[in-house]
Formats: sequence, C-alpha cells, structure tokens
Amino acid sequence: MAPLHFPHSPSEETMNELETLTGTQLEINWVPDGIYTDKMNTALTTNSLKKVTFAKHTDYMFMKNSIRSGAFWEIGPYLERFPNLKHLDKGILAQTAVDGKLYGLYTERPSSRQGIIIREDWLNVLGLAKPSTLEELYEVIRQFTQNDPDANGKHDTFGLVDRNDLVFGAFKTLGSYFGTPNNWGTDGAGGGLVPEFESAAYLDTMNYMKRLYDEGLINKDFAVTSKEMQRDFVIRGLAGVYIGSMQDVQRLSDEAQLFNPKAKFTLVNRIQGPEGYRVWSIPNYFGLYLFSKKAIRTEEELLDILAFYDRTMDGDVANLLKYGMEDKHYLLKDGKVLLPEEMTQKRTTEAGGLYVLMIADLSNPNVKDVSEQETLQEEAERYTADNEKFIVPDPTNGLESKTYDERGVELYKIISDATYNYMLGKLDEDGFYREVERWKLQGGSDIIKEYTEAYNAK
Repeated sequence: MAPLHFPHSPSEETMNELETLTGTQLEINWVPDGIYTDKMNTALTTNSLKKVTFAKHTDYMFMKNSIRSGAFWEIGPYLERFPNLKHLDKGILAQTAVDGKLYGLYTERPSSRQGIIIREDWLNVLGLAKPSTLEELYEVIRQFTQNDPDANGKHDTFGLVDRNDLVFGAFKTLGSYFGTPNNWGTDGAGGGLVPEFESAAYLDTMNYMKRLYDEGLINKDFAVTSKEMQRDFVIRGLAGVYIGSMQDVQRLSDEAQLFNPKAKFTLVNRIQGPEGYRVWSIPNYFGLYLFSKKAIRTEEELLDILAFYDRTMDGDVANLLKYGMEDKHYLLKDGKVLLPEEMTQKRTTEAGGLYVLMIADLSNPNVKDVSEQETLQEEAERYTADNEKFIVPDPTNGLESKTYDERGVELYKIISDATYNYMLGKLDEDGFYREVERWKLQGGSDIIKEYTEAYNAK
C-alpha cells in the first residue's frame, strides 16, 4: 500500500519493467495521497494491513503503540545481510527508531521543501514583483483575486487556494514565516517545552488566514478541500498562489499548460517575517515502509521482501523508479540523465508515481545525476537547498511521550478543529484558548510534562 501523488498510477509497461528487473510479482494498492492517512488508519484498526505499508512520518508518530504491540517486524537485525541496506544512513535510522529498535525502510527527504508557487504570468499582467514579506504576499493574493490577473474581463479568480491540511497545506509554512515554533518551542525561563499553538505567532498566523477568508481571497471551502481539488484550481487557472511543497511546481506547470499554454509559474522560498527567514522542517525521512507480522508469516518471506528493497537501490532499478524508462521517459548522455520537455507528460503519466517506492534515494550513489534539468524542477531544488540555511527543527524529534503515543491523534483533533473554527470565524480568541485548556485537561498537560522531562534529560 503506497500513496499516489499523481492523477494516474504507473503504466502497466513501466510496472512490468520493474517486475522483470527485480524478479518480483508486485501487487500495489495505490491510494490517492489526499485520503492515504485515512485508508492506512482503517487498515491498521481493522488489522487488514498489506504485507508492506508506507507510513508518512506524520502518521508514524501515532503508530508506536501498534509497533510496540508487535504488529510489525523489527528489521534492524537483518539489514547487515544486504549489500545496499547495510549502508543506510545510521543517523536517519536513529530518527525512525522506536525504543532503540528499527522497524522501517525510510524514504529520504530534504529537511524542508516548503515554499510558495505563484503564477508568474499573473504577476507580470498586474505589474507585481515576487513577494518578499508577509504583507507583500497578502497584496499579491489580494490583487490576484480582485484585479483580473488572467485579463478575461471576469471576476473569476482568487489568490490563494488551500486544502484541509494544517501541516502540508499553507498554514504551517505561513506559521514559520510568522515565527511559530515547529510543533514545539522552548520556554527559555523554565527550560520546558511549549506547544506551538500557545505561541503568539500561531495566533498571528490564524489571523492572517482569517483575514484572507473574511476578504474572500482564499477558496471559501479550504477547510474541506482535498489536495486533488486544490491542484485542480491551480491547473485550471482559477487560483494563482499555492503554498506547499515546491517540488509540485513542475507537475502543476505541465498540467496547467494543457489548459493554457501561456501559463507560467515561479517560486518563492524566502519570506521575511518578524524573526527573519524561517521554514519548518521534517526529520530527514518522509516516511517508512513497514512490514506487517500478520501478513508476512515467516522470516524467510520477510527476507525475500527485504531483498526486493535492496535490489531497488541498484542503479538500473533506482533510475527506473526516479526517471522512468530510458529513451521513453528520459535520455542518457555521457552518463547523465537528460529530461527533454517533450517527454515530460509521458514521464509524469506513466512513471511519476514510482518515485514513492524509492528508499534512501538522496544518498544513493547509484542514482544518476541530471545534466540538464527542466527549469522549474531545477529552481525547486535550488530553493530547497537554500531552505537548509534557515530551517526550524522540532525539538521533540527522537523524544518519547507515552501520552502522545497513546492519545496524540484524538487530542490533536481538538486543536485542529479549534484552529479551523477560529479562521472561519466560528470561535473568537477566548474560545480558541478554551479549547487549548480542554486539550491540556484531556492529556495535553501530560504530553508537555513528558516531552519536557525527555528534553531536559538529553
């Protein structure tokens, strides 16, 4: 079971090539990314997991009780048996450990890909520069809504399109710009940890989003909008600002140009906030492939599956997963990969989804370099590298809180509902902080205490 970030799952031809190279018969349940967490949680609670299940790092945090109860194989003792797996990064593996034991193979990610994707042609029509501050960003969003950026004489656009995700949607990245801690901040005086939603910057972020909502500058139903619908608004030219992973820009551009060949996009990653440049970061793994003990009955079968993942790190398979099939989805010149623009659509449609199957890809020496990248992809990677200069880490990475593991999901819903209700005008400031107190009473205070003790014991 794996998340699908593209409209189409990989083609039969591409999957056949993967099966042939690895000598493996694969049955992959591709689940659209927007509903992946719900589907995975359902499989977990009904004890109907596939042999291998991908868990995003944001979901993995809430799966530790299942791991401790024996739902998944511990794979750490087996890694040394495989020529590629034994070279996995020890530091990243340590980030994924539960009680010092390893249960998953990680998909590697930069610390932060978050930024802003903007319709560059709309900026040009309105005579606007790329925003560099929060107020300039607001002005771009306002003018994209009110000043006919597509020059069709109709009032049919809005500035920012967002989705029902406080983490990977716009909210958390805007929060970084305002100075919100990454999940937890430190209390300088008492030496303790404080949840992000008790910071003044979190309130500032909610007020910024509320302003956009009240003025009609964001899609009215953003609290229930799926990622697919969010992308569709951008692709069809109905919205001009998308805040999220900058790596989405090439695909958005390719699909938008099918509707309007003149559509052009650009990126912004540096927005000056009250504390300068900041962007939240994740651990250096995006997620993990976990191995179900119920579905994988024997150690022998587990070793066969691990051998498949080891094989995917060899050059021929790794490059198939990343770029697709040579001469069909990319070209090779002087040992480097060329990504011609005329192959882009075919590569995206037929092979794009395979990338999620890669493990430890960024540090895999068998993955070929790209000699001539498409401009937007190159720009996204350059800005992602620039983010490293001002990332904000989560101080609880690697720390344990028993209460968080047991009740974090249900408690988080209190805060996420309160956050949305505040932005939608259904709660005032006092009402929001009453919900924070409810979070504390129902277990949040224990989480604060446990994380603070673990933090101070480091």
